[in-house]
Amino acid sequence: MIQKSNIKNNHIFWSVVTVALPTMLEQILSVLMQYVDTAMVGHLGANATAAVSTSTTITWLIGSMPYAFGVAAMTLIAQAIGSGEENKIKQVAKQSLIFAIGVGAVLEIICLAVTPFVAVWMGAEEAIRPAATRYFFWISVPVVLKSVQYILASAIRATKDTKTPMVISLLINAVNLILDYIFIYGFGLGVDGAAYATCISASLGGILTLFVFFRNPYLGFKDSIFKTDKDITCKMWKLSLPVLLINVASTSGYVVFAGLVSHMGTIIFAAHSIAVGAEELFYIGGYGFKSAANTMVGISYGEQNHDKYHAVCVSSIICTLAVMTLSGILLFIFATPLMGFFTSDANVISLGSKVLKMVAFSEPFFGMYIISEGIYYGLGKTKYPFVIEFAGMWLVRILATYVGIHFFGQGLVYVWTCMIADNVLKAIFLTAPLGRLWKE
Repeated sequence: MIQKSNIKNNHIFWSVVTVALPTMLEQILSVLMQYVDTAMVGHLGANATAAVSTSTTITWLIGSMPYAFGVAAMTLIAQAIGSGEENKIKQVAKQSLIFAIGVGAVLEIICLAVTPFVAVWMGAEEAIRPAATRYFFWISVPVVLKSVQYILASAIRATKDTKTPMVISLLINAVNLILDYIFIYGFGLGVDGAAYATCISASLGGILTLFVFFRNPYLGFKDSIFKTDKDITCKMWKLSLPVLLINVASTSGYVVFAGLVSHMGTIIFAAHSIAVGAEELFYIGGYGFKSAANTMVGISYGEQNHDKYHAVCVSSIICTLAVMTLSGILLFIFATPLMGFFTSDANVISLGSKVLKMVAFSEPFFGMYIISEGIYYGLGKTKYPFVIEFAGMWLVRILATYVGIHFFGQGLVYVWTCMIADNVLKAIFLTAPLGRLWKE
């Protein structure tokens, strides 16, 4: 019996890895798309870097909203697959498409309406505001198609097809890279060229994801899109709303956080923005396993298989800790070369590499924080993570940063210390209840 159990657990372990790896690569490609813009304009000077970086946290906020509905789609589809409810899968898929278009349309209108004010809100210096405004406008144009890609890709991953979204990401990154080079350097368009490239490649991503969605045997529905199941609609809202609030609390916190740093000067803000973007590549491993945990926990919950759930949780945590520990080591070693990849400004490189080496030690904690969220989401329990996220972001990170900057004259090192403390505390409070989650 013990041998059979070990074989079964090993099978689940490798299933988690197999599902996670394409998602990890997809996440890496998504970050590289931002890297390419930042790196290519970074060699045009600190002002160009700041112009692109000004809207980074705003775009995170925009992207976090479709992501919330993607979590609901992934969870409900995975649970329906586990319980063998074929009709429910297609109904959730249909509802996912409705939310993808609806949420995207609302965000599109909002983004275009606030475009003239974003650079001012983010405290950008007068010299970079026109370029920053044009950049935000063009990357906002394909928001509807971005929403389609975010939500429908989550639905596709719930069927354990994580390779296709990865291939789409690979393709649009290649398009973005080629167009960046042509527009920025070939046509000499600078920041505007980066915006055009992002607009075109993001649009392509949404169109390709929509095509794949309808080709998926689990998800493709044939009845009218207007025939919806009210019960499923309510469940999607119930799951999405706390995740949406988590993401709004988190990403709006990032916006405020970035705004606080932007008032510390262009050099400090450029160092902070590049360092934040650089670190993003190193915690992608955790997000890959978070997505896998969400899917596989959802399936095991649909099957009402507690042993499988336990094995998925253990496997996901072990893999995440291993990957994030390795990421922390690599981030510490390559902090300075990484900053040098994005900018040639010696002051920006020095300050940015210093805070990256600091945050490298907290990567395993960040991994525990995000994998725990994936487990909560797979079980359809999204309220508690919202409470922890809100408290950590606004009390630990934002309030402490504000007090340190405005009352004690602290610099960027202190700011990143607050960020690290936020991640460590969230990891502790989310991980502690994992053992009793299934019973709740």
